[in-house]
Amino acid sequence: MSEQQQVPSRLVFRIPGVAVLAALLFAVCATPFAFAAPGLFLVYVIPIAAVVWVLRVRTVADADGLVVREVTSSRPLPWDRLKGLRLSERGKVSAVLYDDTEVALPQVRVRHLPALALVSGGRLDDPTEPPTPEARDTDDADDSVGTGDSTAPTAGAAADPGVEPDTEPATEPATEPGPEPAAGSGAEDTARRAPAPE
Repeated sequence: MSEQQQVPSRLVFRIPGVAVLAALLFAVCATPFAFAAPGLFLVYVIPIAAVVWVLRVRTVADADGLVVREVTSSRPLPWDRLKGLRLSERGKVSAVLYDDTEVALPQVRVRHLPALALVSGGRLDDPTEPPTPEARDTDDADDSVGTGDSTAPTAGAAADPGVEPDTEPATEPATEPGPEPAAGSGAEDTARRAPAPE
């Protein structure tokens, strides 16, 4: 490739902020009900909890690794602690650590894997790229599930309203999508990219 691809330094996968408006609309609509009887004002707990959830829950990816933020906790996951990623049949993604524990990545979906591969600096494979001849040879020798063409293709994270890059990544020509995974095939792992032989 002659052109250098601009890699975003940081990506944030989160719920679109417009969801806060839905919670505020619920609060406005609940106002007549909230003051109809004593104690019903507790209905306001629902929109407040929804706003906190929308503003807090996210996954941040940068050159150092991933940071998983839940409503009450935050967990850093450096790239060197990641064994790979597990993809669910519903398109959700979990990080698999070397001790085989899984950490769900909030708001990260299969379509975001190419963006994660870019931000990771080559520590994760991009499943939409065709495998190199060396990778095909190692895949034939090792029957472990790799990144292959088992995930849905994507044009990048910038097109998703829940992903906020710090810098705009350069667009590339669209690649031909691979076959979809068979129904009921279970979860699949994406393998880490092996270092190139010297």
